Amino acid sequence: YLCAQATGQAAKSARTVVITGIPDGLLHNDVMTDILMIHFQMSKNNGGDVEEVTYPTVRKGVAYVTFEDQEVVESVLKKDEHRLEDKRLSRYYPLNVTRYCENVFSSVTSVLNMSIFKDQFVLEDLIEEFKKKSTALSFGPLQSNGHISVQGSFPAIELLRDFLLLKAKSLSKKDKREESKSCQRPKRRQQQHSLTTGTSNFVRDAGGEKQVVVLDTDIYHYMKYFFPRTFLVNDDVVISDISDGDITMVYIENAGSRSDAGQVLRVKEKIENQSMKLHNALRKERIYFEEHARDEKQRYKWACESLKPHYPSVLVIPYDTHIDVIGNSSETFEFTKEM
Repeated sequence: YLCAQATGQAAKSARTVVITGIPDGLLHNDVMTDILMIHFQMSKNNGGDVEEVTYPTVRKGVAYVTFEDQEVVESVLKKDEHRLEDKRLSRYYPLNVTRYCENVFSSVTSVLNMSIFKDQFVLEDLIEEFKKKSTALSFGPLQSNGHISVQGSFPAIELLRDFLLLKAKSLSKKDKREESKSCQRPKRRQQQHSLTTGTSNFVRDAGGEKQVVVLDTDIYHYMKYFFPRTFLVNDDVVISDISDGDITMVYIENAGSRSDAGQVLRVKEKIENQSMKLHNALRKERIYFEEHARDEKQRYKWACESLKPHYPSVLVIPYDTHIDVIGNSSETFEFTKEM
């Protein structure tokens, strides 16, 4: 029964699209649901027969539309622009339509500390260089302490990280050349020591003594829970982690001088491969508590516990203000809807 149920859920998710940009609070939810159904049934919108419209959802301005035929999904996605128009709306609203199974870990936020580059670069110019190389990322204002927030897809932030590390590594090599010529500027050498210490986890690749993998924190939790063997190592390798919001740094290093350096690289590769598979397969729903009352949280907890046996591949992470539900697209969708 569960196997058939999972197959049916997967088929349903393949016939479902995610709609964002819906004007929130303008009309009654039933009216907006009706407008959405009409829009996606119209031939001028490349639509077809709609099986179900899920609105509202846990995210404001977001709906799920499930078609009776999967081919309609492809047709709807091909349309360049979807405009939500109806006589009950004062104007049209542009909609964004994506596949339901599309990776939900599409936006993470990271804070970069650019102060270590201030003696070598004009930070504003360096950030402009970042923006040209990383057009998929959104940069916040540069703070007086050298910090700047960056938002975008996890792979795009990883590419930016690699670019930063190359810059840092080039500075490290440059300083070593300067130190071999002169023993002046002790203050600068002290600053550089701080820089190389902060980046040594990344640049000591050749020896394989210590490596780091940067993971989305939700994916890290999912891996730890469902794939613990990924982090299972022998006594020659030590794994530690530091989580900071959306990002978790996993450090892999030799336990002793007699350890095989190749083991560290193999463990790193295993973690990276597993995380990439999950990054492409998982999605997350966040259920906010309408109130912070203890009995309400208890009801949510009870609902989670009662649903878990039917969704063995879903990870539920409770927080004070919300619950995160992480799993494949179909199970996460159905779990959240039932809850």
